[in-house]
Amino acid sequence: MRKVIASTFVSLDGFITAPNGEMDWASTKFNDEMEEISFDQHHKADTMLLGRETYQEFAELWSSATGKTADEINQTQKVVFSETLQKVKWNNSRLVKGNIGEEVWKLKQQPGKDILIIGSTSIVQALTNENLIDEYRIWVFPIIMGSGKPLFKNIKDITNLKLVDTKVYNDTGVVILYYHPTKNNRLVSSFLPINS
Repeated sequence: MRKVIASTFVSLDGFITAPNGEMDWASTKFNDEMEEISFDQHHKADTMLLGRETYQEFAELWSSATGKTADEINQTQKVVFSETLQKVKWNNSRLVKGNIGEEVWKLKQQPGKDILIIGSTSIVQALTNENLIDEYRIWVFPIIMGSGKPLFKNIKDITNLKLVDTKVYNDTGVVILYYHPTKNNRLVSSFLPINS
């Protein structure tokens, strides 16, 4: 079965954006070694799951970008979950308005490489509630923002995690934490729609 991997940048206090939606705080701490890890995780995936906001930001940023990471992202199949978008134009993208849990469960059964979530908190939150995420890669940046968009919100149940790996970048202060959900979490019982 394919793995669903949520890989997300967060501040030390758990926000993925600054109070006004800014993400530039992450780019100043991104070094070449971290770029290689980013490329590697895209190379090991053939599908990305995106919510509306992340899709629109990524399509604008990556569709005309060049380089090996950009090539991987542009070639990857993108599944966009949104109730408000009417169409998606970025190459290899398809729009899903139906049930996110059901769609992701079907994707996990298909042959292929990893399924990757970058950002897209609505997707992470919905799939956490459905116990459909196999690995969390939390890139913790040395910044405290006080407010912004939280990574985890409206989580229905306690989700127990096991730390399986860490990567520490002393020159930037960034730490990547790799977690797997433990087997004693509840089983999938229902599928949730995305409202975005």
